[in-house]
Amino acid sequence: MQFKKLMPAILWAFFIGILCAIPGKDLPTISWLEIISFDKFVHASLFFILQIFCLKPYYLDFKQKNIFYITSIICIGYGGLLELCQGYFFIDRSADILDFAANIFGVITASLLFWFKPEKINLLLTNFRL
Repeated sequence: MQFKKLMPAILWAFFIGILCAIPGKDLPTISWLEIISFDKFVHASLFFILQIFCLKPYYLDFKQKNIFYITSIICIGYGGLLELCQGYFFIDRSADILDFAANIFGVITASLLFWFKPEKINLLLTNFRL
């Protein structure tokens, strides 16, 4: 039962993993996007959504701090693991501490938003049938 509730988070994590494994030469490069650090916004957004998906099954127990700690550690750890994989295993990719910082920012922002406004997050996710 728990596995089914976490399926959106698992699928999203898989999607993030695929995006991070794409060879660097296959990624589009637009110079003006580099100027505004669009890449960092993408990282923060991907991990924001991952954290929301991880917290969603625990909507009724959202005030239990352990849920926030555990899901945050898992999401941040996954972000760090992907950065290491980009640095050591993925072709034409490199690890970037600022990407990792953006991942952490996304996770923390999602946790805070879910902590203070869980009903709005739940309503949003329910409307999208997730």
